[in-house]
Amino acid sequence: MSNDKFIEIQGVEQSFRTAKGPFLALRDVDLTIAKGEFVALIGHSGCGKSTLLNLIAGLTTPTQGVLLCANREIKGPGPERAVVFQNHSLLPWLTCFDNIHLGVERVFGRTESKAQLKARTEAALALVSLGHAAHKRPGEISGGMKQRVGIARALAMEPQVLLMDEPFGALDALTRAKLQDELLEIVARTHSTVVMVTHDVDEAVLLSDKIVMLTNGPAATIGEVLEVGLPRPRSRVELADDARYQACRKAVIDFLYTRQGHVEKAA
Repeated sequence: MSNDKFIEIQGVEQSFRTAKGPFLALRDVDLTIAKGEFVALIGHSGCGKSTLLNLIAGLTTPTQGVLLCANREIKGPGPERAVVFQNHSLLPWLTCFDNIHLGVERVFGRTESKAQLKARTEAALALVSLGHAAHKRPGEISGGMKQRVGIARALAMEPQVLLMDEPFGALDALTRAKLQDELLEIVARTHSTVVMVTHDVDEAVLLSDKIVMLTNGPAATIGEVLEVGLPRPRSRVELADDARYQACRKAVIDFLYTRQGHVEKAA
């Protein structure tokens, strides 16, 4: 199978039953994602970004169409696809180490020794620079550190695909920027395929290879796909004055606020 079709979304439609009848969230979605590609999904609230992410995660099943990962149909969640939500979802009574170890044990417990599972967990903590917080509980660490534990837990399972639903949305601007920079470094080391939902134009341009812009819901679909094309490694400071960065940023803003802007005006 060729590298440029690692995740394939073909003719996908998603509708939900409601008290007022069927609600069509997504329609006619076609998208291919290459192995090792970082893809951002962006659009106004209610455009189905999280719905599309949940379909790739296998948390929901499409009403129509098919989704493939590594040439196999996605029929439910799997360890090759790890999800990081905006809410870190850590178990408050477990330490950072134990929260990660739980996931590691679930994926590798049958095939690896206790020492190997411990080493995997410690390596994941080191990857997000949290070795010092291994024995702290979620209530004893900051919001940014909790998100790093959530990312470490996902990466510890060695997923082929990392799915992120606004992972930095609840954080202050400085913490968010620091975690974005750390994510750039982690992805460079792990070569993970990443699909990330975001509302933040600068985040999308800084992090991704491709920005998928969704039209307004209901019945949202892909309005435009922008190839970012900025060389890696990327530096936030250097990119601030880069003409290519500015052009990408302008293209996304134009799509969201000129072509899809009526949502904001109506609000």
